[in-house]
Amino acid sequence: MFEDWMQRYEYMIELGKSLPLIEEQYRVDENLIKGCQSKVWLHSKLDGNKVIFTADSDAIITKGIVAILIRSFSHQEPQAILDADTNFIDEIGLKEHLSPTRANGLVSMVKQIKMYALAYQAKLN
Repeated sequence: MFEDWMQRYEYMIELGKSLPLIEEQYRVDENLIKGCQSKVWLHSKLDGNKVIFTADSDAIITKGIVAILIRSFSHQEPQAILDADTNFIDEIGLKEHLSPTRANGLVSMVKQIKMYALAYQAKLN
């Protein structure tokens, strides 16, 4: 779809800009992703049997990265999130085009999303 990584970065920035704003009450330390260079807030709630995520970041590229994850995992059942194959991250080459600290942040975001799903799955059972 894109000819080079600059176009992909521009697309990620646009995705970040389109990310619905997280409510101010969720921009708190307990929702910060540990291991990210930038500040990334991730909030989840269970709506019926689906997990809804909202997020924000103080860095535009990171906001784009979390937007990709929100689009991939939000509105899914907890078990589907737990079973999800995250190889798409490697297949699109995202990790290899990020700085090591941003790549670590990406891994931390995925881990936190899976932790929320695990907690909700336990709650549903």
